[in-house]
Amino acid sequence: MIFFLAGTSDARALAIHLQNHGYSLLATVVTESAAESLRANDISCQVGRLSLDEMIALINRHKMTIVIDASHPYADEASKTAMAAAKACAIPYIRYERPKERFSSPLITEVDSYEEAAKLAHTHQGTIMLTTGSKTLELFAKYLLRDEIRLLCRILPNVENMEKCNQLGIKQKNIIAIQGPFSESLNKSLCEQYEVTLMITKESGKAGAVDEKMTAALQLGIPVILIKRPALLYQNFCTSFEEVTHLLGGFIYGKHEL
Repeated sequence: MIFFLAGTSDARALAIHLQNHGYSLLATVVTESAAESLRANDISCQVGRLSLDEMIALINRHKMTIVIDASHPYADEASKTAMAAAKACAIPYIRYERPKERFSSPLITEVDSYEEAAKLAHTHQGTIMLTTGSKTLELFAKYLLRDEIRLLCRILPNVENMEKCNQLGIKQKNIIAIQGPFSESLNKSLCEQYEVTLMITKESGKAGAVDEKMTAALQLGIPVILIKRPALLYQNFCTSFEEVTHLLGGFIYGKHEL
């Protein structure tokens, strides 16, 4: 059985792809909504973040033979835990990550962290559209809830996110609660509607619809702060389903070594 970390929509598509090829999986996801899409395809799921000890115990209990880490490109702690668990259990580890998108424009400033992005945007005057999710809202609120800035938070429409915004003092008029992915035209319309003068986003790849966000902003002449992916040294790194399937077969049939 495969222990599968499913952190994105394309990761869930990979899980279904592997199941269709005859592999048995147990997937771990963070949200119940993500679990529902997998269970609809008869894939067993466990919801919630796991510590290293919990992950090792789960692998041993179900006699897992391989770890496939398809967690979100920015979930570096989950990846570190998965690599450590695979090593502790002496089983192979495969990393799947959606390919990066490449952009070149003088309007783009690349940074290495959320905090660097927040500090850079701190001196901005105008309307900032934040499209990095709810996990780091506290950090951006700390630096960007200022009189000179209107901070627009584009987040998933769930109760937890609304409560977090309320606790941080983010007003309802500055919340865009909507679930993507979004077309380029919708991104453009939102930027025009709210008169956005700066966008903060992540290098989340085509499946994360970063190209539609970036293209819309650049066409409107809006500067973009782009947060680069965490720099981890992954083993058995793949950017396509075919690469994963090839490596998986190699490990199972003894063509590759651990």
